[in-house]
Amino acid sequence: MTANRQDASSEAAHAAILLQMLSGYWVTQIVRAAVDLSLPDHLADGPLSAEEIAERESSDPATTYRLLRACAALGLVAHDGGRRFSGTPLSGLLRTGAPNTLREVALTWAGPSHWRAWERFPEAVRKGGTQIESALGTDFFSYLGDNPAEAELFSVAMSGMSEQLNRDLARALDTTGTSVAVDVGGGTGALVQGLLLANPDLRGQSLDLPHASAGARASAEKQGLADRFTAVTGDFFESVPPADLYLLKMVLHDWNDADCIRILRHCRAAARPGARVVVVENVIGEIGAPGFEPLADMHMLAMLPGQERELPEFDALFAASGWRRTAVTPTGFQFKIIELETI
Repeated sequence: MTANRQDASSEAAHAAILLQMLSGYWVTQIVRAAVDLSLPDHLADGPLSAEEIAERESSDPATTYRLLRACAALGLVAHDGGRRFSGTPLSGLLRTGAPNTLREVALTWAGPSHWRAWERFPEAVRKGGTQIESALGTDFFSYLGDNPAEAELFSVAMSGMSEQLNRDLARALDTTGTSVAVDVGGGTGALVQGLLLANPDLRGQSLDLPHASAGARASAEKQGLADRFTAVTGDFFESVPPADLYLLKMVLHDWNDADCIRILRHCRAAARPGARVVVVENVIGEIGAPGFEPLADMHMLAMLPGQERELPEFDALFAASGWRRTAVTPTGFQFKIIELETI
């Protein structure tokens, strides 16, 4: 009887773990709804009742209360008794314009482009690559080009995720003696602009598609960097500008091996003597160890032709494109700084 009770208890515990996994998408959409109703913003200045929030949002008071109750179970809000709730450190990270905000990440990852792609995830595994075109009618980046509102949301989401990381990188990277740094696929140019702020002798460029240029220039002007920064419109599959330092932050994981080698070879071809590359990416560690990276790899499979990689896989890309790894440095996040020099 004791053994049977232990077996039943163990099975129940395993079932509870599985149910938590299976209901993960519930949490994703609860967080999305909380952001959509601006709960973190409303609660930033103090406790409110469900009815007060519902009046501000023109939402149904009963279902707004139920959402708040679910958010309290997740730690997104705190229950102050009755029908009143207050903010928490987690909701603080979902506030509009907050430092390191994940607000736009919540809306993007739970929004149409990502959600529809994940519906076809088993098919992506079976067929050996993303099935996003069958979900959206086109590839991810073309979809963003056709949907400017979602493109802007995605851009802000990536900037929010990178804000603290960019500051850490600016402190970690030594640009002494470097004349020109190019942020390849740099979007708003936040990373290279951080380096410019740290080194007044450095000049920087951000290379990206046309939709990113205006935001990059505006960001540089706001920080007083317009005289040392250039937003370059171009395609890194075709060429990159000459530089002493190339920054590739969360670029290679978007692409398959052949495309990564093309990007890195263009950097090698344009590199000035003694130039180096700094790659910032997830690096998959020991199989079976808990971690964000293997799950992020599945996200790449759902969304894009790329993948997260183990360090030997990165080394193979570097060797095939004229570079070799000289250092790997952890950041305060899950990302690693991988430094390269020419072969």
